Amino acid sequence: MADPLGMIWDVVFNALNAIFNPILALDPNPANPALTVLIIAFIVSLITTVANKYLVDQDELNRKQLEMKEFNKELREAQKRGDGKKLAEMQAKQTEMMQEQTAMMSDQFKPMIVTLVPIFLIFFWMRSSAIHDLVIILPKTVYWITLTPFWHFIGKFMYGGEATIPYGIGWLLWYFICTFGMSQILRKYLGFKQGF
Repeated sequence: MADPLGMIWDVVFNALNAIFNPILALDPNPANPALTVLIIAFIVSLITTVANKYLVDQDELNRKQLEMKEFNKELREAQKRGDGKKLAEMQAKQTEMMQEQTAMMSDQFKPMIVTLVPIFLIFFWMRSSAIHDLVIILPKTVYWITLTPFWHFIGKFMYGGEATIPYGIGWLLWYFICTFGMSQILRKYLGFKQGF
């Protein structure tokens, strides 16, 4: 009897092959497809940034964050002064602020619900494709700024093995570096008032 999950994954994998293999074929170095990962990072960043832009009311989110920041500042000042009356007033308002914060967090989860499955599928495709063998050699400064030795240690702890190429990183860390950069650029371009 055929495995239904395996059949579904085959259909999804073939669809992702149809989308991403032409990009991979255009990569100047298909054996080490750094440009393909950069393009995929751009696509994923675009999907997540646009989802954030249109599924979360950015003005309301900024308003709530400023309100929360102001509340915390007032609370700290009242605690420093030992102002019991102000503290009692602030504690009465704290429940309302906690409800606001919970609502704010649930609003921020909306885009994740929409984007999580496609991103996971793309991740699994990258891990199963030629991208899995990608190695990027970073300049020494970038190697240290991105905390690459730490990530190599985590990888060794989780998966075993050693990083054998000096200043080298694999596809996953390269993807995260590209995604972070692309997200910052797209957020700025789409008018987000705050960073990543």
